[in-house]
Amino acid sequence: MRRTAFTAAFVVALTGLTPTAAHADPGPTLSHTTAVGVHNAYEQGAFPYFADALSTGAGLLEMDVWVDGFARKWRVSHNLPLGRSYSNCATALRSGTRDLDLDGCLNNIRDWHAANPDHPVLIIKLEMKNGFEGRAQMGAPQLDALINQKLNGIVYRPGDLLRKPDGGEYADLDEAARADNWPTRDELRGRVIFEIIPGTFEQQNPFDSYWTDVETADHLRSLKAAGRIGEATVFPTVLGAAGGDPRTRYADAGRRPWFVIFDGGAPSYVGGGVDPAWYDTNHYLLVMAGAESVAPPIDGRNPTPEQARARVTQLAAAHASVVTSDWSPATGVLGMVTGRG
Repeated sequence: MRRTAFTAAFVVALTGLTPTAAHADPGPTLSHTTAVGVHNAYEQGAFPYFADALSTGAGLLEMDVWVDGFARKWRVSHNLPLGRSYSNCATALRSGTRDLDLDGCLNNIRDWHAANPDHPVLIIKLEMKNGFEGRAQMGAPQLDALINQKLNGIVYRPGDLLRKPDGGEYADLDEAARADNWPTRDELRGRVIFEIIPGTFEQQNPFDSYWTDVETADHLRSLKAAGRIGEATVFPTVLGAAGGDPRTRYADAGRRPWFVIFDGGAPSYVGGGVDPAWYDTNHYLLVMAGAESVAPPIDGRNPTPEQARARVTQLAAAHASVVTSDWSPATGVLGMVTGRG
C-alpha cells in the first residue's frame, strides 16, 4: 500500500497511459507518506509574505499564536512586544499592511486557496504560546468558530477522520487512525489540516495546569458526546518525544484516544533511543522537528539541495510523516513528498 502512488507513476512511464486509463491505484493514505514543513513560516525573515510560504508547496507551515485576552485578539508573533502581531500575514496576498493577527493569516490562506484550489494538502501547526484563555472567551470553541468563519469547506476535520466509508462513525480518533481511515493525498488536494501544540510560555507558566493539548482533546471528547463533532476544526498533538505510547502522560485515560498526531525532536527518533516505528504501525502522524540537528548536523536554513534531500529521505525511512526545519525554498525540498517507512 505504501508504494502505490509510485507504482502508478511507474505504470504511466512504461505504458504512456494516463492514470485513469491505466486503472491506477488512488495512492497511499496520508499516513503512508512523508512531506516537508517550515518552522515559524509566519516570520518576515523567513518569507516576505505568508503567501510566499504557501506557494512553496510545503506540507506544513507553523504559526506562533498568543491569546490577547484584553484585546480579544489572536496575535501572531514569536514574542509579544508591545502586545501586537509581528507576522508576514498581510491585507493582500503579496502587498499591503503586514503584521496581521491570526484572522488575517486565515484570510491569506483563504485567498491563496481560491487562487490555487488544487493545492497539495497543507498542515497548519499552531503553537499556542500562552495557551487558551477561557475567562476571556478565547478557548477551543472560539478558535473553531474563527476557523469555520474563515475557511469553511476546505478544512479536513477530526470529524472527517471519524467518518467510516459505510457512513458510520468510529468511536474516537485513535480507532479511526488505527483503521487507517486517513484519506489519500489525492483526496486531500485543496484541503487544510490544523494541529495544535502547547506553547513555550504556557509550559513554563506555574499558574497554568490546563495546557492547550489537553483542553483541545477534552473539547473534542465533549463535542463527540454531544453529537457535534462536526464543529471541531483542530487536531490536538502530543508534544515531545518519549518511548512507548507518549499519551500515557495523560492521567485521564479517556483523553488519550483523541490524540493521533505526535510531534518531537528528530534527534530523539534517529539515534536518540525512541523507536518511531510504533507511530507508523498504528497509522499515527509523526512530525519530526529540527531535522537539521540529526547527526551529522547540516545547516538549519540553507543546506545544499543534496543534503536537504538526503535528510528528508533519511527521516522518511525513520517513519516521519512530516520533516520540519527552517529550510529556505533554495533547498528545493519544501514541496517534496516521498514514501514513509
